[in-house]
Amino acid sequence: MTHFSRRELIKKLGLLSGMTYLTPYAFSACAEPKNSEKKLGVALVGLGYYSTDLLAPALQMTKHCYLAGIVTGTPEKEKIWMDKYGIPKENVYNYENFDSIKDNPAIDVVYVVLPPSMHREYVERAAAAKKQVWCEKPMAVTANECQAMIDACKANGVSLSIGYRCQHEPNTLEFQRIVKEGLLGPVQRVECAAGYRENRTNHWKQKREMGGGVIYDMGVYSIQGARLGSNMEPIAVKSAKVWTERPDIYQNGLGEIVEAELEFPDGVTAWIKTSFADNINFLNIHCEDGTIEMAPFQAYAGNRGKSPLGEINFPYQVPWQQANQMDRDALAIMNNQAMKVPGEEGKRDIRIVEAILESAKTGERVLI
Repeated sequence: MTHFSRRELIKKLGLLSGMTYLTPYAFSACAEPKNSEKKLGVALVGLGYYSTDLLAPALQMTKHCYLAGIVTGTPEKEKIWMDKYGIPKENVYNYENFDSIKDNPAIDVVYVVLPPSMHREYVERAAAAKKQVWCEKPMAVTANECQAMIDACKANGVSLSIGYRCQHEPNTLEFQRIVKEGLLGPVQRVECAAGYRENRTNHWKQKREMGGGVIYDMGVYSIQGARLGSNMEPIAVKSAKVWTERPDIYQNGLGEIVEAELEFPDGVTAWIKTSFADNINFLNIHCEDGTIEMAPFQAYAGNRGKSPLGEINFPYQVPWQQANQMDRDALAIMNNQAMKVPGEEGKRDIRIVEAILESAKTGERVLI
């Protein structure tokens, strides 16, 4: 009897033809709600770049939710947004009267898009107002804060979803499928890097007290890449290094660049890097029978990759990714289904962040 390696068997089955390797699986979503005319009203809390340039435009594309309200601490933004998006005055809030949102039936979901140090407060206040909650990443500054947010939402009977757009994204779903189904054999090692040249000098990302530092912002992408790419949870941080090339901007040990070596079960390891100094964006998943190479792996558009199985390339335009994320989360709420990216997922990453920072400080291996 002839025996084939896994790679040879895949080739015999015609899966290494060099053709683009696509599957409808990657575009699967939640079932349509029973009332397809219903849309959930979303209020954006915080009108910085991400809300202004991505989430608000994306909400003009969504099928199952819409931009119903805003919460801002900048009064001059109110009329601009009201005029641009047709938001009624009664759906406009500031940080002082935010709690009265509980009396507004037009608002179904509160999307917290604030600096990380403010996430816990506004998630808890939104939950107390009995609104469904979406929260941008990073979920919070500490794992204890994450747990408090989870507890608040559970106590008030509302859902909590973290804005990990890539977990809803078809190219990400496809490399996950390859790994989960073992199409290239067991994973042996992962390498992942995410970063860009951050030229701002007085943003929350440069302020420790606001949740600044690269490991919280871009670092969670590298952590996600390692976790999703291996389809495992890390058990330890073997080593880590935190440094800056611009100490006048990233002061008192605040990390501009971070590298870490993660340990997973079965001897699997991952090297991750994140940076506010360099433009880096790749994920390599080394398997027994070949490597999945994604570059970029977490951009707003243009994510693509390749493996011995062929090309991974599901194209779309900005801001489809954000619209897709919000539509999928809205459908989960409407169908009373579990959220794709619940608070527990955000907490996992912050626990790993804490372990990386502890390892960098002590020079020791840190269990997770």
